[in-house]
Amino acid sequence: MPIEYLKSGRSATDRNADDAKVRSTVEATLADIEERGDAAVRDLSSKFDGYSPESFRLSESDIEALISRVPARDLEDIRFAQAQVRRFAEAQRDSMRDIEIETEPGVILGHRNLPVQSVGCYIPGGKFPMVASAHMSVLTATVAGVPRIAAATPPFKGEPNPAVIAAMHLGGAHEIYVLGGIQAIGAMAIGTESIDPVHMLVGPGNAFVAEAKRQLYGRVGIDLFAGPTETMVIADTTVDAELCATDLLGQAEHGYNSPAILVTNSRALAEETLKEIDRILGILPTADTAGKSWEDYGEVILCDTYDEMLQVANDIASEHVQVMTDRDDWFLENMHSYGALFLGPRTNVANGDKVIGTNHTLPTKKAGRYTGGLWVGKFLKTHSYQRIVTDEAAASIGAYGSRLCMLEGFVGHAEQCNVRVRRYGKRNVPYGEAAE
Repeated sequence: MPIEYLKSGRSATDRNADDAKVRSTVEATLADIEERGDAAVRDLSSKFDGYSPESFRLSESDIEALISRVPARDLEDIRFAQAQVRRFAEAQRDSMRDIEIETEPGVILGHRNLPVQSVGCYIPGGKFPMVASAHMSVLTATVAGVPRIAAATPPFKGEPNPAVIAAMHLGGAHEIYVLGGIQAIGAMAIGTESIDPVHMLVGPGNAFVAEAKRQLYGRVGIDLFAGPTETMVIADTTVDAELCATDLLGQAEHGYNSPAILVTNSRALAEETLKEIDRILGILPTADTAGKSWEDYGEVILCDTYDEMLQVANDIASEHVQVMTDRDDWFLENMHSYGALFLGPRTNVANGDKVIGTNHTLPTKKAGRYTGGLWVGKFLKTHSYQRIVTDEAAASIGAYGSRLCMLEGFVGHAEQCNVRVRRYGKRNVPYGEAAE
């Protein structure tokens, strides 16, 4: 049986048209920020967020006052989630070792893992206060040892959200700005009179934030090119429609353009899931958002075999892949393109988003084919070094280098090698010729 789409989403042509509009808006806005600095940032914040304080940066007393408004239970939960994220990030950091080896007598090569010196972390919060995003970016940068962490989040209902600010502060942010959208990304990357530029930008955001990061890439580093939240459920008859529908709609509520896809080899499960989605949308408080995403971007793909399910999943390369089958480990072994896997019916994407400890900033739009998500290693740069410590090694390696440089026609390169052969090897090498 050929792969069958019981429900399809919007066409790629429609999606590309939307992207073009965002691209032109972002380009003009970044140019304005570069030209007018703080004045442009203030105008944008006032226009889009209705927020124009004397300073966008929170003082220590501002932070303390906001944290005091967070209920004790919420603070306890934030600290618990950060402990899980920290534990996993520290284990990841410990796996990255500096190395030094002697490849030949007297020839020493090595590398060091050094943190990026300044990072701008964006924590979304216009529609929902994304407390967990602070753990994923700010705290992970802290574990990596980044010496300057600037963090920005938009105002929520006209003011800083206390829980988000608490998470940013407890995560280790050195500077906290109440600033959203393109203006936050542009200010941190380009710099203004009051905000020093950073070396790297990380964190999720809406289409305009993602496009701003894309356009600024190269001028600064970024974690990844991110689009709207994506989720895929791979399921067979070992689970029921309620689990599948709940997991699909739970991620579809992120925004109006969040793809949610069911891949299954059971027609009965596919049809029951479609019915269950309609039922849940009738009672879900965020149905306006989740329902629009499901209408425009939801898909149900019916396959004949597990191999076909695997093929479809790897081709789509979804950000979140929830696997609930009788062979979850087989999918773990054979999946190669995705953001993160969530294995078994007891596991769910919401736990990964908020508390379990893995990072929730993940590749979208098929980027899982060539990159993983944000992790402590993204904040580290691996730099190599070389050292030759004996005369014999300098002459030996120099002779090889001389000949290989001349093979390519690089005489000046060859002379860098030759001068060492002459000096440390006491050998007569005519200028501009290859060493024997």
